[in-house]
Amino acid sequence: MYGMKWSKVLAAAGIAVILGAFALQGCGSKESSSESSQETNAKKEDGVGENDGAKDLTEDMKEFTSKDGSVSIMLDKSWVSSDAGLDSWMMIGSPVTNDGLVLMQFLKDSSLFSITGIEDMKSSATSQEEASNVKDTDAPSIPGMRSLEAQTFTLTQNGQSAEVFAIYGETDYAYYSLMYTVEELDDDTMAFINASSATFKDIPVEVTDNSVVEVTDTVRWFNASCAILTALNGWDLSRFGGLPLNDTSAIVAQNTLSDSWGVTDKASADENLDWIITEGHRADFISSMKSIEESGMAGQSEDARTQFLMETFGLNEDEAKIYSDAYKFYETKGEKAIDGWDYCRALSLLGLYYVGGYYTDTEALDKSLEIAKIMQEKFESWDEVTDSYLAGYEFWAEVSSQERRQIYEELKAMEAGPYTVDFKMTLEKTW
Repeated sequence: MYGMKWSKVLAAAGIAVILGAFALQGCGSKESSSESSQETNAKKEDGVGENDGAKDLTEDMKEFTSKDGSVSIMLDKSWVSSDAGLDSWMMIGSPVTNDGLVLMQFLKDSSLFSITGIEDMKSSATSQEEASNVKDTDAPSIPGMRSLEAQTFTLTQNGQSAEVFAIYGETDYAYYSLMYTVEELDDDTMAFINASSATFKDIPVEVTDNSVVEVTDTVRWFNASCAILTALNGWDLSRFGGLPLNDTSAIVAQNTLSDSWGVTDKASADENLDWIITEGHRADFISSMKSIEESGMAGQSEDARTQFLMETFGLNEDEAKIYSDAYKFYETKGEKAIDGWDYCRALSLLGLYYVGGYYTDTEALDKSLEIAKIMQEKFESWDEVTDSYLAGYEFWAEVSSQERRQIYEELKAMEAGPYTVDFKMTLEKTW
């Protein structure tokens, strides 16, 4: 149910949703905004706010620090902080205008994100439909930060718009995205942005991992079963659940489960796991394949079957080809053809249930062992499991599985990689 890298989705959500939370919902009344404008004009008449230099501007600022203490920056002293979702992210804005800042940190040594450079952050920010009028511009100087780039764009949401000045850069510790939202990018606003960004500080904080799961050969087997998806997400192939066990990872896991599966608590976690084990997509697959079989297409050429599916069900050629290929696989493998798709995802779910706090380590590992033993009965090798997994992915997503196939081949070729564990090893409880 999820194929996109979560880190990219999270980065995009940071722009489209988190910014929208305070910048585009009309935080203050028109009267309040007008009063704020009058105050700004009064400051201009007094000679304040007209490029007086960073020193004068910071006199009206205070320092804001992220929850985990890893980032700080100075902003207007009247602004207030809101929950940005992650302890290393900051969302700070005016209580009466659309002005604010969202600061996002992507640790370089963390498995939470697959952000690998400035271009990743830029594309995540501006590829969203809410962003328009994107232009590259000069970036202000930020202490300790290099590879600096900047963009301006208009962010529109719920019928309201704000201008964004986005700065991207990196330190030895992390990649950073600083999104200033303003009503107008004039000289005074740029003076404020320059003064604020010059106060940026990052303080390396060690990533904690509270996991109690020992990575034995049995746990390595569990990890291998969902290694393709773990790699797609840019997570750690050697960890049960793919992420360190901490509050930040719990948020990532919970958001992934909610967005992709509708899982929001223990009850919905149980419900989804029960569905995928007892029914899953394989039930619909079998029904669809039997419909093709009963239509008289058994034994027909692939081209004839594809044409039949296009004419009978109104599918386009690519969709019909996927169903035709699925039927060919079904003819060879029978009703267990895409079992690997469901069972591999079930094991992935259990890892996320553990990281997200919905299952204890014992609950998640015990259930993983049950499913793993079923898989060993149905399949003979990792290759066979992967063929089944990819066939199921194509049936569900109605797109090619070539990217996932390539990831599998790369993982399989890795020295000491996930698939070096013997598929037919004796699985036993080691926790």
